[in-house]
Amino acid sequence: MVVVAVRWIFSCVATAVAAALLAGCAVGPDFRAPVAPELTRYTREPLALRTSSAAVSGGAAQHFDLGRDVPLQWWKVFKSPALEALVAQALQKNPTVQSALASLRAAKQAVYAQEGKYFPLVQANFNPTYQRTSAAIAPVPASGAQVFELDTAQLQVAYTFDVWGLNRRTVESLIAMADTQRFQTEAAYLTLISNIVVAAVTEASLRAQIDATNGLIKTNRSMVNTLRQQFEKGAVTRGDLALQEAALAQEEATLPPLRKALQQNRDLIAALAGGFASDGPRETFRLADLHLPHDLPVSLPSQLIEQRPDIRAAQEQLHAASAQIGVATANMLPSFTINGNVGYMNTALAGLLAPQNLFWNLAGNATQTVFDGGTLFHLREQAKDNYQAAAWTYRSTVVGAVQNVSDSLRAIQNDADALKAADAFERAANISFEQAHRQFQEGSVNVLTLLTSQQAYLQAEIQVVQARAARLSDSAALFQALGGGWWNRAEPFQAQIVNVSTGDIHTVDEPPQTH
Repeated sequence: MVVVAVRWIFSCVATAVAAALLAGCAVGPDFRAPVAPELTRYTREPLALRTSSAAVSGGAAQHFDLGRDVPLQWWKVFKSPALEALVAQALQKNPTVQSALASLRAAKQAVYAQEGKYFPLVQANFNPTYQRTSAAIAPVPASGAQVFELDTAQLQVAYTFDVWGLNRRTVESLIAMADTQRFQTEAAYLTLISNIVVAAVTEASLRAQIDATNGLIKTNRSMVNTLRQQFEKGAVTRGDLALQEAALAQEEATLPPLRKALQQNRDLIAALAGGFASDGPRETFRLADLHLPHDLPVSLPSQLIEQRPDIRAAQEQLHAASAQIGVATANMLPSFTINGNVGYMNTALAGLLAPQNLFWNLAGNATQTVFDGGTLFHLREQAKDNYQAAAWTYRSTVVGAVQNVSDSLRAIQNDADALKAADAFERAANISFEQAHRQFQEGSVNVLTLLTSQQAYLQAEIQVVQARAARLSDSAALFQALGGGWWNRAEPFQAQIVNVSTGDIHTVDEPPQTH
């Protein structure tokens, strides 16, 4: 008997659900992705497809390959095994990336939880009681006893019809927010890798600047010793010796800031790799070990809109805001629910499931807000305004992304010109310094001329180092500006799971994302 009643209740609910889904509609706007801006190039003038070159290490020309796809592991174009090893370690251990992955999993669980409301809520209940009724009223049980035991076992079914698409729009919004987190995770990956590449280039640049400074300090110490000997013989004045000593001290004073920057940069690399500064990275980086990529991909502007993770995240936020308009609209309309209850009740547990102890009921409910002081109306208006804000945020993100690419392209072109000029400066300064050194030893020029040529040569060496490093850093910035190739990912994410009870960490593979 109970089976028949349960089947009848579920049949009623299923029929009502099917009718509601067939007749219902999801109120509010149906989201459409914004149309990509009609851009054919990133710069106002046509982009020169090749940069200038210089006859110096790292001075080769770079070529822009329009429309070429960005590789997933774009950092490998620098051909540095140390850099590749560091990136691999960071992708597994960096806390920011792992936090983003955990947030992505949480966002997916929110979607699954909301999707559960597509189905009826079924609850089972068993309630044993022992009670006494007042003699002033008729006894409740059929036996007439005032003191009795009452056992109730029942199955409760409740369902709210999604007539206006309230739940569908809510799920749609949560899916969009999960996709937002997915693209924010991709952005976290891209930012991490870009920061590691730039930190590696910075380390290489600082080491080269320290080496150049140490080389000139060594030369200056030799000259100070020579001048000191000449001063003792009366060949030069004490002022000439003091000038050279001051120059040596000035050059030595530039070393501590460079060492400080190098040490702090090493600490940054350790942190990016998910370790502590006390452990330090095992890898070291020098400019000679970093290959300048000669061929650089440049995605078309229309491709950029689909490839930049921040643009895709902004688009999904816009999608979520659009769905919330439907949620707010559905909340203004009537809601329909149905409740069913079937079970057994008896004064003795032994005979609880007897047919005569069966009870059931089925009830429907329709609710419409008649007056709320305008609350629901203004909530819908708020949702519309939130959509407007998200739309302008999306527009701002697109404009900023195009600007990033344009800035990177211009930087790469000007970096090549800067290196060419710095190389010419260094060559001329080197000749001037060698001639001044020789002439000073011959006594044909004074020490001030020698010091001027020394300072110019050191400045020229530093400029060449900085220009080489800038070409590497801005090449990495271009890969980041173009989106980093995440859409070519086929392998799973490496997720680190923290055991809630023990705090232990173990690695699991996240399933590959389908974009």
